[in-house]
Amino acid sequence: MGMNDEEGRPPIPVGVAFLLAQLGAHATARFAERIAELDLTPPQAGLLRMLAGAPGRSQRELAGELGMPPSRFVPFADEMEERGLIERRRNPDDRRLYALYLTEKGLTLLGGLAEAGMAHEKEMCQALSDDEHRQVKELLERMAEQQGLSRGVHPGYRRLKTGRTK
Repeated sequence: MGMNDEEGRPPIPVGVAFLLAQLGAHATARFAERIAELDLTPPQAGLLRMLAGAPGRSQRELAGELGMPPSRFVPFADEMEERGLIERRRNPDDRRLYALYLTEKGLTLLGGLAEAGMAHEKEMCQALSDDEHRQVKELLERMAEQQGLSRGVHPGYRRLKTGRTK
């Protein structure tokens, strides 16, 4: 059994859930630091990614998928529209709704976001071989699915507060 080098006591036992929380908090903080250089917050980055994958979705639909009340989603989208990253267009199928799209500026920023994401993945997984990386990813995907989490949607959107990074 290993010893705690600093105090000569056995290490504190930790489970998988604790390690996931510890790594998740660390990964979230590191990712936020990386994308702050792009003047983005993690929620803003997430919305850019969602719109790139499925442009033209309504504000209500996006708010629902993110688990956000529409009343909080609207100022969140307003802020991104003011920055020129997204645009609202009337939904051709229902003129009462707005469809959201990335602007050219948003698409350009998405490229920088992709680079930051790849660097983040590499940093966080550098201790793993390619096979281990694939295996951990598959296991975590299975766990997330079992917990009812939406693929690619951070549960932190439910607590989202608006506000720019700079």
